[in-house]
Amino acid sequence: MQLDLLKYEKELYEEGYSLIAGTDEVGRGPLVGPVVAAAVILPPNYNLEGLNDSKKLSEKKREMFFDIIKKDAVSIGIGIVSPKIIDEINILEASRLAMNQALDELKPKPDYILSDAMKLERDVPVMPIIHGDALSLSIAAASVIAKVTRDKMMVEYGKKHPEYEIEKHKGYPTKRHIELVKKYGVLDEYRKTFKPISDLLKGSNNK
Repeated sequence: MQLDLLKYEKELYEEGYSLIAGTDEVGRGPLVGPVVAAAVILPPNYNLEGLNDSKKLSEKKREMFFDIIKKDAVSIGIGIVSPKIIDEINILEASRLAMNQALDELKPKPDYILSDAMKLERDVPVMPIIHGDALSLSIAAASVIAKVTRDKMMVEYGKKHPEYEIEKHKGYPTKRHIELVKKYGVLDEYRKTFKPISDLLKGSNNK
């Protein structure tokens, strides 16, 4: 039986809500670069066959859905929180901040928010849904927008610092990535509080 990804949205439409925003973030795990969130309001009862959590889609499919969502959405907001802020306030709070930034960008403003498991203090109701990116079409759309936006930023980082191969690993702590950081050192764009970056910095300070 196919999962109805509009289940939550339909229930809210029936309750009289019409501008339902889904919000999600990507980039909690990488060692380098920002955490990026998106918020998306889709048209009522919108359907996009095959759209799902961005982690379950190929890069080609994500980019295809990215273009369709950009064209069809009522409104899209993006929030970007830098590595420096991540180090200052921690990754959970940075993710929350990015989501709030993305929601603040929406025009028109939503009258209800579905978030991917994140509690948010807003002036409209918020429903955090665990695994929301796989259960709600609005959150899945936000997940795709956030993922493709961040991946494009990582490709640009890769051009700026080709020896780190950032366009390949997108900043995630792969074995190859860690080898390259050990070889070439820690750039400003790295998250200094994340292991093994924090360990490498301690090691270089102790020399």
